[in-house]
Amino acid sequence: MSLIASIAPASRLVTPAQVAEVIARACPVENYRGKRVLLIVPDGTRTAPVGLLFKTLHAEIAGVTARLDVIAALGTHQPMSEAQFRERLEITEAERSSTYEKVRFINHEWDNPAALLNIGTIPADEISKLSDGLFAMDVPVEINKLVYDYDQLIIIGPVFPHEVVGFSGGNKYLFPGIGGPAILNFFHWLAAVITNPRIIGNQWTPVRRVVDRAGAMVKLDKLLLAMVVSPDKSLAGLFAGSMEDAWAAAVEVSRDVHIIYKDQPYQTVLSVLPPMYDELWVGGKGMYKLEPVVADGGEVILYAPHIQEICVSHGAKIAELGYHCRDYFLKQWDTFKHYPWGVIAHCTHVRGIGTFENGVEKCRVRVTLATGIPEEICRKINLGYRDPRTINVEDFANREDEGVLLVPKAGEMLYRLKNPPDWAR
Repeated sequence: MSLIASIAPASRLVTPAQVAEVIARACPVENYRGKRVLLIVPDGTRTAPVGLLFKTLHAEIAGVTARLDVIAALGTHQPMSEAQFRERLEITEAERSSTYEKVRFINHEWDNPAALLNIGTIPADEISKLSDGLFAMDVPVEINKLVYDYDQLIIIGPVFPHEVVGFSGGNKYLFPGIGGPAILNFFHWLAAVITNPRIIGNQWTPVRRVVDRAGAMVKLDKLLLAMVVSPDKSLAGLFAGSMEDAWAAAVEVSRDVHIIYKDQPYQTVLSVLPPMYDELWVGGKGMYKLEPVVADGGEVILYAPHIQEICVSHGAKIAELGYHCRDYFLKQWDTFKHYPWGVIAHCTHVRGIGTFENGVEKCRVRVTLATGIPEEICRKINLGYRDPRTINVEDFANREDEGVLLVPKAGEMLYRLKNPPDWAR
């Protein structure tokens, strides 16, 4: 199976009727008679018309399947409530009790060993090849064992530029989406060692190679419905097929839709985070997507009065580590190597490019939180603080000629320089 069906109109608007056509071609009803099907969907931190695809697919095949359930590809994000599942799938409480009453909603449990199954190991010599020689270690691969209760997996998810793999989507919905912590921690740290600016918005990264290799170890029928979502939330493209080919086709469109090129860097960037980012763990995307256009010595202000937490799952570890550049950790590796590598990776991604020489850390840019996180905590974790009440977002608008950039919904659009510096190549 490669690319079965696709639509990417020049108007960048895929209609519900076109969605139905793609799903009908990709999922012929007779192929699903008596089958147990598990849908893998993103949580609420990804903008996408997941509900449109879910409801269209349900209407197409639910009448003949033995089971049709939904699992949220949480990675290490917080579990979703029943109400959050309904919101993600765009169904009402009444519809849940009638049309969709047989659909089981499942949260991935990345931190519950009893919920995981080891499906093998990527050996050290192969990891060395996949990582371009950066690492040589055995990497165990675990996945949510519930997947083996089903005959087919159908992944419904968007593709965006991504700080860890280059572009999100595809096999990333398996790893880390419903995978175990070992491989998650490994490839997040691999990405951090390479650095965010050299990963994000690039298609074939060492991390993507690791993720695809792990995905190939899941010996189940898999179908990917890869979406490309425009900034106005409309569907710009839909691709159905294999985990690799449908994803690759979506990347070509995402590259055009989601990357904004600028002529010059900015001294000040106000990165306004939308409510879907409810903690800094996910709100860090407001830094990742903008770091490439911040001038040396400049400042990124993450503006999100609604964010009150660093991270529910990993906050204690982050408080111990603080946010630092990659070299701060690499050059003191014996001190930090026992922490979860994925958490260290997050800390470096938010803090950005920098150096650590003779015990002195010098980061390229300043990162300031204008959130509900108190000042004393911001200082403790090595980030700047600004009272969000002192910020009028409109004061930052239409000032690009002054070196000030306002990004009103940060986190999904990637900003790049037309002529990037060496550290971003």
